[in-house]
Amino acid sequence: MVNPFGALTGRTSVRLSLAGIALVLLYLGCVTGGPGESSGGARWLAGDHHIHSRFSVGWNRDNDPPTPIIGGDAIYPIPMNALMGRRFGLSWAVATDHGGPNHSKVNLERAYPELVLSRELVPEVVQYWGMEFNSPGADHSSLIIPHSQDEAQRLYELESGFDRAEAYPIDETRDTEPRMIEAIQLMNGLEHKPVLIANHPSRSASQTGEYGAYDPAELRRWNDTAPEVAVGMAGAPGHQARTLNPDGTLDPESPRGSYGSYPTRGGFDPMTARLGGLWDSMLGEGRRWWITANSDSHVHYTEGGSDFWPGEYSKTYVHAEKSHPGILEGLRRGRIFVTTGDLLSELYVTARSKDLRAKIGGTLQATAGASVEVTIRFRDPESSNWHGDTPEVVRVDLIVGNLTGPLSDPAQDRNPTTRVVRRFTRDDWSRQGEYRTMSHTLEGIKGDHYLRVRGTSTGELEPEPDPRGEDPWKDLWFYSNPIFIEVTNGD
Repeated sequence: MVNPFGALTGRTSVRLSLAGIALVLLYLGCVTGGPGESSGGARWLAGDHHIHSRFSVGWNRDNDPPTPIIGGDAIYPIPMNALMGRRFGLSWAVATDHGGPNHSKVNLERAYPELVLSRELVPEVVQYWGMEFNSPGADHSSLIIPHSQDEAQRLYELESGFDRAEAYPIDETRDTEPRMIEAIQLMNGLEHKPVLIANHPSRSASQTGEYGAYDPAELRRWNDTAPEVAVGMAGAPGHQARTLNPDGTLDPESPRGSYGSYPTRGGFDPMTARLGGLWDSMLGEGRRWWITANSDSHVHYTEGGSDFWPGEYSKTYVHAEKSHPGILEGLRRGRIFVTTGDLLSELYVTARSKDLRAKIGGTLQATAGASVEVTIRFRDPESSNWHGDTPEVVRVDLIVGNLTGPLSDPAQDRNPTTRVVRRFTRDDWSRQGEYRTMSHTLEGIKGDHYLRVRGTSTGELEPEPDPRGEDPWKDLWFYSNPIFIEVTNGD
């Protein structure tokens, strides 16, 4: 799909004043559609927690200290990102520019006022203040600040105090895991706790078991320190348009997601996509460790970048009321499913035992020996996605693993109990319009378990490593977050 607004969204946009941006967006807002506001309670709301604007700057290092170059890395104004997210079906978004020398002042004095303007210009999208945190001793993470009157100051304090790239001259003592733990402890002590999501967790890995900037023990320690702050990781990374040339043809040498050494699998990070891998290992401990998806948008592929617009390809759906606190709480509690290529737009997974039930992100209490009925219902839209395709879900997998409690080895990245207990195909589900429904009964539950669901438009039984130059639109998957089943003796 070509850029729908041409040069208005391109590299010339970094020279627009805030007033000019307002005029452009007010005009474009009159001629483009979007999800709009609607009344009612909780529903599935699509969003993106990892979006860069022109305030992900370059640096003039001829100056001492280096001075920021607006638009030097990512190029679009914050309101433009919000408008494009609205166009591509998003209801919420997070501004997450990454830092550098003294970047906390750029965020506070220049980026934050543009976010405030963006909220006024594109009110249909619930917009959060945040950043892509240069995590001490690790890779990047999305830091999402709860909406409040002091949100700008809260981020300024965290970025200036802990972002590993903030100090000038370079301070190597900031780039250690103990420093990150200190930052997470501070976040956990705030009245309004932020949410922290590890981005592209395997991008720096070389192979299975050979981890890079992130490793399993580190992620566990984050979660141990503040389980309501460090809540998960990006299951599907951004930069999914890396394999596309500006004219939409394929670049045979480029890897999806910029995962050059350890490829994604079906567009998903190996920590998530590998059955019985790290994610399952953490879930098997009973950790509420959730996965998300994002665009990591910097520059659209039609303008020479590696990215789709927010919502154009990847979506994180949160089941929540459409409000700042509602959506953030949905993220914190794992009421999430993720999809690529608009393979589906709603997903309901329900586990029932007798009169009790639980949904995605929840916990079911079941009596030992009882049966648990799992019902899966999803909406497979008949409309085209943003590539002009109408992809179909061809298979859905119900995955179950045992809950064994905390592991003695925090570096463990396997859960050998994880298995696919049922593969559903078209002959196994009922249809009602765009909705598909199927069920399976887990007989005689005897121990604690978790279950999760995934599905695909492909014929792969397990997501295979993505070859360089793969067309991202031809390899689509969705994943639910888990439901936990805790078994009691019935006394």
